[in-house]
Amino acid sequence: MRTTLTIDDDIAAAIEERRREGEPLRLVINSLLREGLRTGRQASRPRKYRTKPHKLRMRAGFDPVRLNQLVDELEMDAHREREVERRG
Repeated sequence: MRTTLTIDDDIAAAIEERRREGEPLRLVINSLLREGLRTGRQASRPRKYRTKPHKLRMRAGFDPVRLNQLVDELEMDAHREREVERRG
């Protein structure tokens, strides 16, 4: 594939330094791109996410299964209050 690139001066200097070793420009660019792509894949690996569980200190007689029901009831109460305020 042929393409035209605009290369920053510091990168061009590094490329020219490698070319002094006798490698053709095409080989130098390809090897640098391969190195960068290989390194980029390793660096972008996401770290494992771990959740730290915590003990819930529930009071006696409290049913944690019914938490959603409590939230629903509180939301309905808030909705009713907004409706009353809106009407009047």
